[in-house]
Amino acid sequence: MAGEEAVSNKQVILSNYVTGFPKESDMKIITGSINLKVPEGSKDTVLLKNLYLSCDPYMRGRMSKLDKPSFVASFNPGEPLSGYGVSKVLDSTHPNYKKDDLVWGLTSWEEYSLIQSPQHLIKILDTNVPLSYYTGILGMPGLTAYGGLYELCSPKKGEYVYVSAASGAVGQLVGQFAKLVGCYVVGSAGSKEKVNLLKNKFGFDDAFNYKKEPDLDAALKRCFPEGIDIYFENVGGKMLDAVLLNMRIHGRIAVCGMISQYNLEKPEGVHNLMQVVGKRIRMEGFLAGDFYHQYPKFLELVMPAIKEGKLVYVEDIAEGLEKAPSALVGIFTGQNVGKQLVVVAPE
Repeated sequence: MAGEEAVSNKQVILSNYVTGFPKESDMKIITGSINLKVPEGSKDTVLLKNLYLSCDPYMRGRMSKLDKPSFVASFNPGEPLSGYGVSKVLDSTHPNYKKDDLVWGLTSWEEYSLIQSPQHLIKILDTNVPLSYYTGILGMPGLTAYGGLYELCSPKKGEYVYVSAASGAVGQLVGQFAKLVGCYVVGSAGSKEKVNLLKNKFGFDDAFNYKKEPDLDAALKRCFPEGIDIYFENVGGKMLDAVLLNMRIHGRIAVCGMISQYNLEKPEGVHNLMQVVGKRIRMEGFLAGDFYHQYPKFLELVMPAIKEGKLVYVEDIAEGLEKAPSALVGIFTGQNVGKQLVVVAPE
């Protein structure tokens, strides 16, 4: 824009498409420039200053060149990654957003983003909790946990609930939501530290380190001698196979993700699917976006529980955009404890 001074805009771009496990070198930090005004003539556009960015497992799929239909498109090499974040509106030509509004939703991995599809942004109305929570418990992971557990599985008091990847952004909430209903909850995680977190901070009834279990079927039988009513699926592969053997009749499985499969060039097969027939198991996949319309209802449940200390949330925070590649790569090797996010700018 004429008369507008450009400022530097640090960005995380995809260097090349990824095969196997992602590496930090698959991403690159570059510095571009941007004008801090929405360009003249741009309708329904917002300019954001990004404050926090969320590292999420589904981003791994977008780092590969997808040759099959997917619910999200591939990232483009040479362009910034995109994902969920918390941002401040600097300028807007959209009637729903004004300067200094705080929002969460889809943005780009950079300091400043020009967004031409602001329908994917949700205005933040309550700032009496940490703003970073809108990348997690009050954002996409929270809505994912809520929708998958409550809306798909309809937990009842006394039911047996199992959560894999239970110390992550979604899993830690699923377990706590199930406890609010009065369920018996067991989670699995990949370290002694994370198992202790599940039992001592999140209130799970039991937990185990799946890396220390030579037989997952035996581990589940030990934790659930009467079987599993609800499984919140985050892992897939051998874990799903073992769970199917331990589901109860009319059990429900909410399929959120399968992180064990994301970096494999040839996904593992599942051998115990016949269990779905005999036990009349309902197994359903879903996306957080399926429940966006229920966000106000979700806040009515979650916000008071946070403020009353009935829900706790653990974050793993990387400081600075330059730390974003290592933070993202780390979630695929279990480096994070709790919700992994990146601080881009001070509030």
